[in-house]
Amino acid sequence: MSALRPLLSGIVDYAGLFPPAGLDMATAVRNYADYRRDDASWMLGRFVAPVSRLEELARELRALDGDAGDEWPIAALLGSDVTSDVAAIAAFNEDLAGVARIDVLEGRFTTPEAIAHVASLAGDHFAVYAEVPIDREPRELIAAIATAGINAKVRTGGVTPEAFPTAADIVRFMRRCAEARVPFKATAGLHHPIRGEHRLTYASDAPSGAMYGYLNVFLTAALLLELTDDEAFALLEERDPRAFIVSRDSVRWRDHELRADQANAAREQIASSFGSCSFREPVDDLRALSLLP
Repeated sequence: MSALRPLLSGIVDYAGLFPPAGLDMATAVRNYADYRRDDASWMLGRFVAPVSRLEELARELRALDGDAGDEWPIAALLGSDVTSDVAAIAAFNEDLAGVARIDVLEGRFTTPEAIAHVASLAGDHFAVYAEVPIDREPRELIAAIATAGINAKVRTGGVTPEAFPTAADIVRFMRRCAEARVPFKATAGLHHPIRGEHRLTYASDAPSGAMYGYLNVFLTAALLLELTDDEAFALLEERDPRAFIVSRDSVRWRDHELRADQANAAREQIASSFGSCSFREPVDDLRALSLLP
């Protein structure tokens, strides 16, 4: 087993309902059921669904008729009425007990008051990830997240080139999370392990752009305290697969090494997962680079 296992275990939260895939509920549910039986299922995290579509999700889960396997872990995206959404989530968990359970709440929050409100509603029943804007200094919002005892979330891309933040913005966000001891997850634009030019949607005429690699992002987060800002920028923007050396005991990037035990701690304390509308791309690209058997 390589040191990638602790770094990437359960890392992909499957968001097939969202762009650019935008699958219907039945297809996304069937895909997730299949991925749970895949050889690379150890990389699979939660199924992601908006609260507004929980009735659809419940219907498709029941249609699996025993083919769902063990209880599914679900991350629910909150809408504008957080109080109502949390009530709907509680009802879903009661109705689908033993089949699926929502244990993570996610939403976009831009004020300390909104962050405190969702944390108070979640209590000890859910882990909460608060997405904050990072195109400006996020210190105040990260501090509010730390005070509330919840987690942060960062958007690392989208379906247009303009949706991708700068490396400087990502590093600043990571630094603020590290200073406040706030774990985070990422979402959008992390379909591939190594940074490179890719089509931003699945349309034949889709624009291309530079997409961050999930290995770049999570290795930067794990090594952040020993990296200067310039080194962190360079790691986020590294495009040469040969710069990454994976062994049983460590993952190396140029002169920096992450041991397997450090990878475990990094996932628990720093960077937890990323949302992706594709599970196959993150896995197949890793195999194509001969980094995954």
